[in-house]
Amino acid sequence: MARFHPLPVAGVDRLTDDSVALTLTVPPELREEYRYAAGQHLALRRVVDGLDVRRTYSICSPAPAPDAEGPSTLRVGVRLVEGGAFSTYALKEINAGDELEVMTPAGRFTLDPAPGVYAAIVGGSGITPVLSIMSTLLAREPGARFCLIRSDRTSASTMFLEEVADLKDRYPERLQLVTVLSREEQQAGLPSGRLDRERLNGLLPALLPVERVAGWFLCGPFGLVQGAERALRDLGVLRNRIHEEIFHVDSVAPPPGATTPAHSTVTARLDGRGGTWPVQDGESLLDTVLRNRPDAPYACKGGVCGTCRAFLVSGEVRMDRNFALEREETKAGYVLACQSHPVTEKVELDFDR
Repeated sequence: MARFHPLPVAGVDRLTDDSVALTLTVPPELREEYRYAAGQHLALRRVVDGLDVRRTYSICSPAPAPDAEGPSTLRVGVRLVEGGAFSTYALKEINAGDELEVMTPAGRFTLDPAPGVYAAIVGGSGITPVLSIMSTLLAREPGARFCLIRSDRTSASTMFLEEVADLKDRYPERLQLVTVLSREEQQAGLPSGRLDRERLNGLLPALLPVERVAGWFLCGPFGLVQGAERALRDLGVLRNRIHEEIFHVDSVAPPPGATTPAHSTVTARLDGRGGTWPVQDGESLLDTVLRNRPDAPYACKGGVCGTCRAFLVSGEVRMDRNFALEREETKAGYVLACQSHPVTEKVELDFDR
């Protein structure tokens, strides 16, 4: 069960003009709770004008080995979002010595280190979880190789530039690095421009043996991830080898005519306890549960992070959108509570499975 704990801020490092890395201290008694897999994220929370504001940020540091002690520190990257309630606070107000409310790690955009060839296509702050994934993989698995294809606006806006360069120096034969700048010409390397579907269709086969890649990790803005997935499918890559994490998607209106059946109820099991509550018209199942169980897990409420994943025990729901669950998870019966609305009068969810 995901839980929040106050963690001290050990450091705030400026990465670019609009991004920082926050280092958090984990006390010894909480280190097992904050053990994480490479690629997972943390939800950070603050209260603004009485509202609970939560945002998810990926852990960028290598994951601890299974037989090692849990982490003594956690490091996340935060990029400023225009008008962002939390990112503005992170860049302008947080200082070393402050305390932040931090949820225990979550997320399934992960890689269990194993021999083979792996690749990532990332845009902007999408480098954050992939930095953890590739640094963990290269350190633990001598038989693994990694190809990183990253897209940024300019070199000055590139997050974790030095960290990636250090990895390249450490593993020159096993890490292939390809950088594309959309708004700046490079003296060497690829021409500037967006990494869209058409460009990737021509670029990828020239860079690496596409058919031999054991896992593709796509992370960043929706348009880049969508274009990269379509390019990989064009090239014959199996869907189960493609892993995606989207950092931002514009909000969408509910489908026309979508209403909640009269007298709808949701029964939810959470942390070993259950309850049944009426669903208000237009309300998501997560919001219904939160009105009665404020400890229900969530972070983004946008169908992106997957923190509110629950098993649909019975009934039928409509998900407005899903950018977090893999096809195998939805087939197995999992839903995103923040995007789910009842189609039948009775719905039962289990957050503990």
